[in-house]
Amino acid sequence: MTGGAFFGEAARGYDRGCRRSMPDPDGFYGAVVEGLPFGRDEELRVLDLGAGTGLLSAVVAEKFPVARITLVDVSEEMLRMARRRFAGYPDRFEFRVMDYARESLPGEPGGFDLIVSALSVHHLAHGDRRETFEKIHVSLRSGGWFVNADQISGETPEVEHGYHEEHMRRAHGAHVPAEHMKAVEHATLREQMTWLREAGFEEVECCYEKSRFAVYGGRKS
Repeated sequence: MTGGAFFGEAARGYDRGCRRSMPDPDGFYGAVVEGLPFGRDEELRVLDLGAGTGLLSAVVAEKFPVARITLVDVSEEMLRMARRRFAGYPDRFEFRVMDYARESLPGEPGGFDLIVSALSVHHLAHGDRRETFEKIHVSLRSGGWFVNADQISGETPEVEHGYHEEHMRRAHGAHVPAEHMKAVEHATLREQMTWLREAGFEEVECCYEKSRFAVYGGRKS
């Protein structure tokens, strides 16, 4: 089964399962936009990678009500649900079915003020993740930001074991398919922040961390 088909089958129950599988969904998604140095009424160009049904894009759109957002996902069914979510705002949202890890990102180099992602990058192999961070850096304008809300692995085997046990309990209660849990290649927060710096980002920091879930990012100089 392809990645698009796999996530397409999960699309209908994705929002509920996603929120139930984490300890603090509102804090997790809210942290993505909380500290960004943009004015509320700036006409930002935003790219959401692995946008799914538009959960994160909805948070960004509320925070920045005149931003124009491009949602990218490998699953056409996920984006169909995102289109339904934003049906009342046809001029603000663009939808692209594509595998961002294998294809060039939309737009021209330096075309975005903000690139975000939630619960997507951890599905990439480590090498693909590092290449994606490099592509993101190229796609941002000078002074633009990338913020990733994602899962991390523990810094020690003991911490990772605790993360795994807690996450499995939550995932089971949220009826997350076992196949979805296996389609993950975790990395520590420290590793991922290092990869961002190596891709050229500055001011790399983590603004939220709770159990396996973290929000981190950096600025293009």
